[in-house]
Amino acid sequence: MKCVDVFCGAGALTRGLEEEGVEVVAGIDFDPVCRYPYEANNDGRFVLADVSRLSGDAVANMLGGDEPKVLAGCPPCQPFSTYSQRYEVRKMREYGLLSEFARIVGEVRPDVVAMENVPSITRHEVFEEFVEALEGWGYHVWYGVVDASKYGTPQRRRRLVLLASIHGPIELIPPTHETPRTVREAIGDLPPLAAGEADPDDPLHVAASLSPKNLARIRASLPGGTWRDWPGELVAACHTNGTGRSYGAVYGRMEWDAPAPTITTQAYNYGSGRFGHPEQDRAISLREAALLQGFPRDYSFVPPGEKVTFKNVGRLVGNAVPVDLARAIGRSIVAHLEAVLGVRGGAAT
Repeated sequence: MKCVDVFCGAGALTRGLEEEGVEVVAGIDFDPVCRYPYEANNDGRFVLADVSRLSGDAVANMLGGDEPKVLAGCPPCQPFSTYSQRYEVRKMREYGLLSEFARIVGEVRPDVVAMENVPSITRHEVFEEFVEALEGWGYHVWYGVVDASKYGTPQRRRRLVLLASIHGPIELIPPTHETPRTVREAIGDLPPLAAGEADPDDPLHVAASLSPKNLARIRASLPGGTWRDWPGELVAACHTNGTGRSYGAVYGRMEWDAPAPTITTQAYNYGSGRFGHPEQDRAISLREAALLQGFPRDYSFVPPGEKVTFKNVGRLVGNAVPVDLARAIGRSIVAHLEAVLGVRGGAAT
């Protein structure tokens, strides 16, 4: 079977699919920063393209041959998130990219379609139209909201997964982990760092600097605690207003023996959520964020010798599909195509 990964980002979905025996021939993204991590860590080639201007024929040519074809895609989720809707970014151009993905599916007619996104996408008309279009083309559609921690991801992350097949019913495999993996299992063996320090052996294991007040705040923070544990002089003004009182996790520490909270594009920033290290006085490093997303420890995001920037790498990591969830998607596709077509995948052990 062959696959094209649309909106491929740094390659997390591709990596998971490849590890389960799906040959991903190409990843497509509009962001040139994605080229290096995609091609440095995966077998498929990177195609820099605006999906809204991409033809189905171009994608079909990438897939080629007579093998069963898989089209996977994770359209940008920001327009569908609850946070974004408060700022009316539903008018952003990305809102229409799910429709563009549907257009490409209709032009290519792959054997299997896979998509991952935020759970709230199901409340939008564009998602209903996507499902109706798939069913109109003869696809059997399954979708559901799953907890990535039940598939081996060491973080609490609820995501919408959709699978569709032209050959018959398809669904995501059952959860693979009864007990979630923990922060300790994912990052507990990394070298210690101070705020603002980088590991000389791994440029991605770098922690953002902290102001003197934030350094005092994290020292006063307990794993799993809130800003309510601090002395009064450290409490931020935003915490005392009407809305801020309910955001107890902001400026919080993770817990060693529990899954991490959802990793975002700002996970390196101590003040953006519960992103404080469980015991070291700093926010988690970029490498730690990547490991909590399921990326392998040697996954390279920046060319050798090039400066690591928190904004770029944080965005690549935070926007990624958790690799373990991607593997579950890949395993589901392989099992389905083996059952209906006798096609075998070359899954890694």
